[in-house]
Amino acid sequence: MKILVAVKRAIDYNVKARPKADGSAVDLANVKMSMNPFDEIAVEEAIRIQEAGNASETIAVSIGPKQCQETLRTAMAMGVDRGILVETDEEIQPLAAAKVLKAVIEKEQPELVLLGKQAIDDDSNQTGQMLAALLGWPQGTFACGVALADGGLEVRREIDGGIQTVKLKLPAVVTSDLRLNEPRYVKLPNIMKAKKKPLDTLTVDELGVDVTPRLTLLKAAEPPARQGGIKVPDVATLVDKLRNEAKVI
Repeated sequence: MKILVAVKRAIDYNVKARPKADGSAVDLANVKMSMNPFDEIAVEEAIRIQEAGNASETIAVSIGPKQCQETLRTAMAMGVDRGILVETDEEIQPLAAAKVLKAVIEKEQPELVLLGKQAIDDDSNQTGQMLAALLGWPQGTFACGVALADGGLEVRREIDGGIQTVKLKLPAVVTSDLRLNEPRYVKLPNIMKAKKKPLDTLTVDELGVDVTPRLTLLKAAEPPARQGGIKVPDVATLVDKLRNEAKVI
């Protein structure tokens, strides 16, 4: 079985994102970038499946500028066999990402596609679902457990009411949640080995995909500062403030 993992280069989760002075977008100048944490979990799961002897090859795919090679090298240092960069300087929105990934999947023919449930920069939580719809494949979203069973895939999903277990026929698309696994620490020798692993570069034009943005960002702004709390004398006052001031009930 061949596994393809989509990884995105995003602002490092330890960095506080700030909007530009004009509010046109998030300021990325001199900001540390790294692999989207949810995608890192997906990479770890792909490697674990391969280490268990259930996959013959793992491939990491990223879409974006040349700097995304660093993200792919990180995935390969974790244990992925090779990387594919679809290089573009255009803004890639979820639908465009799904279309690009579909083109790569049709080229590579994997039996399983893993990706994070969302990216921490836009929090769209759309690419995995759109990709499954475009491919016509079954999907298991918000996965907190993945196991091969009876020629298919058993996925434990985190839902509001607890855990839901679904069985998927392969090929399938799975999006990872936080509790799926704990990504491994990348050791220096593996970082050096990753530099020698194959990394192919494609363009969106070669794949024949239109990535023109369909959404326009109107404004980027920080959330309002949290106000200090107050003490109330009784429950009646609390209910009154929740109803008339906070308007949450």
